[in-house]
Amino acid sequence: MSQSIRELSPKSVWNHFADLNAVPRPSKKEERVIQFMVDFGQSLGLPTEVDHIGNVFIRKPATTGMEGRTPVVLQAHLDMVHQKNNATNFDFDSEGIKMYVDGDWVKAEGTTLGADNGIGVAFIMAMLSSTDIPHPQIDALFTIDEETGMTGALELKGGMLNGKILLNIDTEDDDELTIGCAGGIDVTAECEVPMEPVPGDCVALELSVKGLSGGHSGMDIHKGLGNANKLMNRLFDSLGSAIHLSTLNGGGLRNAIPRESVATVVVPTSALESVKAKIDELSQTFKAEHQSTDPDLAITVEQVALPESVVTAEFKEKFISAVYACPNGIYRMSPDIAGLVQTSNNLARVVLDSGKLTVMCLTRSAVESEKHDLARAITRTFESMGAQVSLSGNYPGWTPNPKSAILTTMRDLYVEMFNEQPKVAACHAGLECGILGTNYPEMELISFGPNIRGAHSPDEKCQISSVQKSWDFFLRTLENIPNV
Repeated sequence: MSQSIRELSPKSVWNHFADLNAVPRPSKKEERVIQFMVDFGQSLGLPTEVDHIGNVFIRKPATTGMEGRTPVVLQAHLDMVHQKNNATNFDFDSEGIKMYVDGDWVKAEGTTLGADNGIGVAFIMAMLSSTDIPHPQIDALFTIDEETGMTGALELKGGMLNGKILLNIDTEDDDELTIGCAGGIDVTAECEVPMEPVPGDCVALELSVKGLSGGHSGMDIHKGLGNANKLMNRLFDSLGSAIHLSTLNGGGLRNAIPRESVATVVVPTSALESVKAKIDELSQTFKAEHQSTDPDLAITVEQVALPESVVTAEFKEKFISAVYACPNGIYRMSPDIAGLVQTSNNLARVVLDSGKLTVMCLTRSAVESEKHDLARAITRTFESMGAQVSLSGNYPGWTPNPKSAILTTMRDLYVEMFNEQPKVAACHAGLECGILGTNYPEMELISFGPNIRGAHSPDEKCQISSVQKSWDFFLRTLENIPNV
């Protein structure tokens, strides 16, 4: 299947993308892809190095006639979000992504595609391996662990980069030039859960909320998509004292809107039919509420073996109240930029097993004080049920510079090439530019890229014609780098 990908244009980009996607590269497990990039740089005879955290640097001198232009940093991240459908049999730690062409789109078989940010990496690889692309002096920077903590960007030291302009190839709309983004912080609540023996004359049920659309918890947070953790909690609350909760496993990564949640509950035999009827009623309600955003939403019930213990009724009520109270989705829209989400939270992961509860959120905001205020509100919510709450992975937003020389150049080129104005925007995702700019405050930064849809979900896809458009735009930008 990768052969059909390799025949697409521009061939160099798609071949490098296919090579990259053959390498497992989950966040925090990037050893293989780091070595892959080192081998690539060395095979070209270009200076290649790895810093203390795992970021890879490949440097290429300017082509003839371009030596006097401003040096440029080309940047993308090596890791990818690993998500798959429950029915998909796939091992992200050992298998390469299985891709196929569907019309004008490249997709993956039941998993994330890795176009975020693999297609950006492939752009840079294609430029580095070329012999006929005019360009100024290049520092190619491939960061690690962008998706689960921005670790590579946060650990990057000053003095490693010579460029004065940074092109980040990590956005998902080919008609946008991004000049700002939200910062983020991880909120994690943990506590021991009081358990008690299973009551007599009961049966156990496995409840599943599944089939939700999912998506990027920053770029897609404004779409009103269903959150499996929130829907499962509504089930618990509506069923009330008729059920005893034993285990719960909802959601996955912090930066992915939860698509599925599975719980084991215990029900008195005498209440079984009424509980099933109530679940069926709620299922119809949920489907009606989410018919536009999550058309494949389903709630299933299956009888399973009885567990050994269940959560105490008192703790169950505290837990349900806390999850209900936890903010999810848009918290505040920007009062200054029309249509931009300013602050949000994703209730990403809820796990209750073996007497321990863990709740994981990702809170984002373009305003630092508001980000920390919302994180504090979530902290208070889960402290009210006795949980210990920790904050980690804090990274700053990226303040827009609408007067930068690289923005002016790229905006003018876009109009010249495509006969329309690009959208100059800030986004609600976390881009590394805000962090990178802290150690290089004089550097001008901008982000762009081809059309990617469904990032962070198994529905992720990348548009073939848009890759060609963005590649052409990228090449013209390199030819016309302004002096700053």
